[in-house]
Amino acid sequence: MNHTLQTIKYLIADYFAAILAWALFFIYRKNSYLPIDSNWNEIVFNDPKFFYGILVIPFLWLLFYFFLGTYKSVYRKSRIKELGITFISSIIGVALLFFIIVLDDYVHAYTELYRYAIVLFVLHFTLTALFRLLITTIMVRKIHRGEIGFRTLIVGGNGKATAIYLEITNQYISSGNNFIGFVNVNEAEDYLLGNHLPYLGNCTQLNEIIEQEKIEEVVIAIDSSEHGKINNIITALQSANVVIKVIPDMHDIMLGSVKMSAIFQAPLIQIYPDIMPYWQVVMKRIIDITFSSFAIILLSPLYLFTAFGVYFTSKGPVFYSQERIGINGKSFKMLKFRTMTLDAEKDGPQLSSENDPRITPFGKFMRKVRLDEIPQFFTVIKGDMSIVGYRPERKFFIDQIIKEAPHYNLLLKIKPGITSWGQVKYGYAENVEEMIERLKYDVLYLENMSIAVDFKILFYTFLIVMSGRGK
Repeated sequence: MNHTLQTIKYLIADYFAAILAWALFFIYRKNSYLPIDSNWNEIVFNDPKFFYGILVIPFLWLLFYFFLGTYKSVYRKSRIKELGITFISSIIGVALLFFIIVLDDYVHAYTELYRYAIVLFVLHFTLTALFRLLITTIMVRKIHRGEIGFRTLIVGGNGKATAIYLEITNQYISSGNNFIGFVNVNEAEDYLLGNHLPYLGNCTQLNEIIEQEKIEEVVIAIDSSEHGKINNIITALQSANVVIKVIPDMHDIMLGSVKMSAIFQAPLIQIYPDIMPYWQVVMKRIIDITFSSFAIILLSPLYLFTAFGVYFTSKGPVFYSQERIGINGKSFKMLKFRTMTLDAEKDGPQLSSENDPRITPFGKFMRKVRLDEIPQFFTVIKGDMSIVGYRPERKFFIDQIIKEAPHYNLLLKIKPGITSWGQVKYGYAENVEEMIERLKYDVLYLENMSIAVDFKILFYTFLIVMSGRGK
């Protein structure tokens, strides 16, 4: 499927809907109070605000829609949801547009302003919704007819996998799954699903197969004897940008875990790769850049104080750079003020402890009030870290953590942070066991990730720093 072309269709539709809505609104507004014998046509087109609006306002709408994530996952749009999203975004956008752009035309009463706002909303919502629903309807019909679809992989190769494959492929209305093949969980001489689909490998090779085959959806259809491996399978899939669908048990249906999106489709639990709404992802990045920029400026005296403190209290460089693992498993250089002696890791990678002799006296003070962390604001601006995330670790320790807690891989879906839920609740870890203990708080953050939670963590981090309770 051509995602770029489909996105361009929505962009063009929204652009022309915004132009037409503003033009009709401007004509209506002028015509509503001009005398009957006035040449309103000439007055409208001679007004520079008319052309200013046509040139600028549509781009503001497109920017607003981009911020809301409208042009993300353009092939997974539902017509009902699209109508609701368009309604809400039109209310917000028109309110902003109406009050930011001053309407300085003469009005007989303030009630006319409300009437103008309603007219602008009705025009913009109607035209935008009409164009969007037209594009979405054409796309949905192509999916239902099986003309376009999502490249799909099945995890499992026997009874349940074959049953769900046949159910999906024999649906009255296609759900848009273009099955590429399957992977096995437990080894066997042959697989029942092999009569219908090509065998692509073992589930331990999931990420490589997904990347190689450009997989967009994964259906987990394992038998009862294979249920012990489902957590490892989902954990492995979390680092891939795919929609995960799982066959539910009756227990899941009774608990309400199964949400139907279409009457004629097979009931499946859907797990989407997006952790936060797209507008929150954009907002989080804006907050990161803004907060870090202000922090660097406001804390500049502390940077100097700390730099001089490190320089005059111990031999060696002021800063300490170390390789850590971040989002999608990519390594980056994390910058800190040096708190240890130069030969701190002469015997290999080691975690620090509360009474670690390698930590300098000034280093202990820095750790208590988190002064060693403040150079990381530069790393945040660079984009390798966020203000709030999880504690980034070295690959040496991550390899040890994953042996005991493979769900650590879930954290690699997001950027690490200067502070975290784990840091607030637990503090620094002194060994791998404590890292695993702290991990539960970071996974909890992942499951509840939002701008509101970030602000709560920042608030408690501030209290810890002010009270010097840093562990």
